[in-house]
Amino acid sequence: MGRPAKASIDLNALRSNYRLAQQISPASNSMAVVKANAYGHGAVACANALEGLVPAFGVACIEEAITLRMAGIRKPILLLEGSFTADEVAIAVQQNFWLMVENAQHVEQIVSSSPSAPVKVWLKVDTGMHRLGLDPDELTGIYHKLRDCSKVDDEMVLATHFACADDLDNDATLQQIALFDAVCQGIDAPRSMANSAGLMGWPQATAEWNRPGFMLYGSSPFETPHEIADLLRPVMTLRSGVIGVREIEAGDSVGYAHSWTARRRSVIATIAIGYGDGYPRHAPTGTPVLVNGQRAPLVGRVSMDMITVDVTDLPSVALNDPVILWGKELPVNEVAACAGTIGYELLTRMTGRVPLSYIRGDV
Repeated sequence: MGRPAKASIDLNALRSNYRLAQQISPASNSMAVVKANAYGHGAVACANALEGLVPAFGVACIEEAITLRMAGIRKPILLLEGSFTADEVAIAVQQNFWLMVENAQHVEQIVSSSPSAPVKVWLKVDTGMHRLGLDPDELTGIYHKLRDCSKVDDEMVLATHFACADDLDNDATLQQIALFDAVCQGIDAPRSMANSAGLMGWPQATAEWNRPGFMLYGSSPFETPHEIADLLRPVMTLRSGVIGVREIEAGDSVGYAHSWTARRRSVIATIAIGYGDGYPRHAPTGTPVLVNGQRAPLVGRVSMDMITVDVTDLPSVALNDPVILWGKELPVNEVAACAGTIGYELLTRMTGRVPLSYIRGDV
């Protein structure tokens, strides 16, 4: 019923990918990062599917965490961007949210707060990302200040974030690990470094806590082939259907601005998907689409609600034939590369117009 643009989410695949993350580093705790609506997959459904497996979840901000709590998620939730206002400290304690501390304002918000119990803190150090985090020479002083503060839980976690872990030929990750090891010397606290790329590609990056995100949804953080990436199972399949089929003559053009012109008599299928659904507007002619399970090239401009595909070389294509935009048979990373972006963006930019359905399976 209704428009055929839909996304199916395989929760069995999600759980399989999380178990793979555990297998890579069995001695570590691996939280599941479900920020940005679980990378477009639906945070509540994904957290429900994972709650029996994970020690904690990671989100960007308190609004995302509250959404999970209101849906019944009970595991601890780390706020990766920390608190934005002082009142969030007390809420964090009440709701069992953990706070990432990344600057002097975060420290002051905690010290000046009146929480009902000590707050769980992660201390983030900037080892080279230069985005958020304490300067390395600040860590020891702030750690001791918070350790001596009755408003802070006794066990803090020391964390950092990698800038180039997705590039396996770049030694910047090893430099960050070395700096992190150096600044943490003398502090007896658990550590956290590895995101998905760190966990999959840099054994030296695993620690007491890992923070897998993108890999949980079945895509590789690497541009080059990788043996662990081959074991991931794509979680989202974005589907639609053919809503128009027409023959055009050589010299006829298709779509806005007539940016593509047929060089031969061609059959063009119109698909109900567009940038209003999250499909990348800048996907160029030639971007692959699966029609009836067979590859065909996108032609012309992506519009808000539709794309056009050259199906001349496919067996007879008809109205309502099934289309896959990305999924197990067509990796989202491949589509993203054609559009000059990354799979992370395509998954997280999904709009509410595309309904999500869930394949729940066995826990």
